[in-house]
Amino acid sequence: MLYRLLRPLIYLLPAETAHRLGIWFLAALSRSALGRALPGALYGRPDPRLRTEVMGLSLPSPIGLAAGLDKDAEAYPALLALGFGAVEIGTVTAKPQPGNPRPRLFRLPADRALVNRMGFNNHGCEAAAARLAGRGGDGVVGVNIGKTKVVPAEQAAADYAESTRRLAPLADYLVVNVSSPNTPGLRDLQAVASLRPLLETVQGELQAVTQGAPRRVPLLVKIAPDLADEDIDAVADLALELGLDGIIATNTTIGRAGLSSPEARVERCGTGGLSGAPLCERSFEVLRRLRQRVGTGLTLVSVGGIDSAEEAYRRLEAGATLVQLYTALIYAGPGLPARLNRELCDLIAARGWPPGHPMAG
Repeated sequence: MLYRLLRPLIYLLPAETAHRLGIWFLAALSRSALGRALPGALYGRPDPRLRTEVMGLSLPSPIGLAAGLDKDAEAYPALLALGFGAVEIGTVTAKPQPGNPRPRLFRLPADRALVNRMGFNNHGCEAAAARLAGRGGDGVVGVNIGKTKVVPAEQAAADYAESTRRLAPLADYLVVNVSSPNTPGLRDLQAVASLRPLLETVQGELQAVTQGAPRRVPLLVKIAPDLADEDIDAVADLALELGLDGIIATNTTIGRAGLSSPEARVERCGTGGLSGAPLCERSFEVLRRLRQRVGTGLTLVSVGGIDSAEEAYRRLEAGATLVQLYTALIYAGPGLPARLNRELCDLIAARGWPPGHPMAG
């Protein structure tokens, strides 16, 4: 209720300014035990019946926060305390970079959507590693890594390897992001001919830096919704061949079809990735295709347009192991994960975990 009252005032601010203020507040909460306890006291903790065991990890809920909100690992303790089963920080690049010129983040309230062309603005893997180093073992934190913009495509594998070297020992799982539309040429790396050597390099580095660790660090790849179906199949086949742990589907879309927002407002947003409700059906289609292709061999994390417990359950029914959200949090506020946890728990109590899900039976 408080967020609903404040939201009109928040929306008077530019979207990126509001985002930075939110991160500043959550980071402040994250720095003290009292601050970290506050969200749990306000919203409660996930019901134990939602606990999900996957990839050697134990998550208190199958509902996670997608990468993009906490780019620099500043606020993940408070975000975990809101009730997310996992928080994915990043995208982090090997070197610090400012990202694209502002303005670069836009709201489309009529569509419950965002358009962003942030361009992997972040402080680099060294800064993220310093923040993650003192986190302890509470909560599941994934790390999403991407290519530094100034690094040419032929050096991309070494660039990802540098981030892997610094961040993998501090991550609960690692995600190779080759699907943002906001770094020139990045999506070209999704082509299997380019993706294979990149993933093999990251795999080798990951094994080297985590050798002897108490547990292995799962490796996933994040793909775009704009891939053709045959390219989705090719990535799925490659993930199985290389023994990856999973695929995150999907990132934002460059499409603009079917929006309710006035055309002039959409045009003012310019280029960039569209996220939120308009992505829902394509993300769902990609999920179903992936599950049909990989069978039970991979963890699938579904993201894109998830804003209700019913939609989260629909993704689990379609083959998702876990789900993630981000844009819905901007529109519904910090109480959303706790509400979705309660409602999803009720659905699971009434219907059970969907057949084929690792927690079924």
